Amino acid sequence: MSTLQDTASPTEPTEPTEPTEPAGLSVTRDGGVATVRLERPRAANALDRALWQDLRTTFRALDEDPSVRVVVLTGAGAHFCAGIDLSMLAEIGGMAPDGACAGRARDALRRHILDLQDVLTTVERCRVPVLAAVQGVCLGAGLDLVAACDLRYATPRSRFSLKEVDMGLAADVGVLQRLPHIIGEGRTREMAYTGREVRGVEAERMGLVNACVVAPSGDADGADETEALLAHVAEVARGLAAKSPLALRGTKHAITYARDHSVADGLDQIATWNSAQLISDDITEAVAAFVGKRAPVYTD
Repeated sequence: MSTLQDTASPTEPTEPTEPTEPAGLSVTRDGGVATVRLERPRAANALDRALWQDLRTTFRALDEDPSVRVVVLTGAGAHFCAGIDLSMLAEIGGMAPDGACAGRARDALRRHILDLQDVLTTVERCRVPVLAAVQGVCLGAGLDLVAACDLRYATPRSRFSLKEVDMGLAADVGVLQRLPHIIGEGRTREMAYTGREVRGVEAERMGLVNACVVAPSGDADGADETEALLAHVAEVARGLAAKSPLALRGTKHAITYARDHSVADGLDQIATWNSAQLISDDITEAVAAFVGKRAPVYTD
């Protein structure tokens, strides 16, 4: 399982969510941008059982909504996510059916791990770009979560680390499989073997984040940094939301497919994809907007 929550948990109260929303997170809309915010600030947004399931349900719903063109993922309070909640780790011993033999008990644990993996794969499978805005700590399963996103942004105070080895286990819900494609095998091995902390500036330098957003000078408690981070990510998201939805979906799918296949397979995939979607209202609008020297307007 991926890891323990950080001891430096924020102290502000959880902001209320709408009754129809999952208790562990909130979803807000601004045009084509949907912002998903983890809402467990007292626990540094550690992922308990309910929040794991909320993530899957929420991202499936956003994926099915044609009006959503970009998703921003962030956390309430001072920290993005401190990993798996301790309560879930405590549940592991009781997962097997009563009276189950050792083999069946281990099969039940394997199914549980596969289910957690599927939650994060749901984030990766979301057809639209998912942008992670990471403030404060991003530990263990928090890093698994952002590795499943398309783009990642941080502040100089952001802290990334994989602590699983120090807890006596191997990370098992996706980071060891996805992170090498983001920062390279050597850097992944170093982070996973040593458990050392990577701060925002280094994270940008090594390619873990796309940008480390610096706030105006004089920020003593990190609040200005978080505000600047969210403003930057919102600007990027709005820019992406103004582009062709079909083009963005096809581009995301092609990059993810190419990561897991040969070059020849990837070329065949994109040829097949474009043979089905190249002739569309989006390309007609893009050409008309270019000729007319105006911003394109795409339908959902």
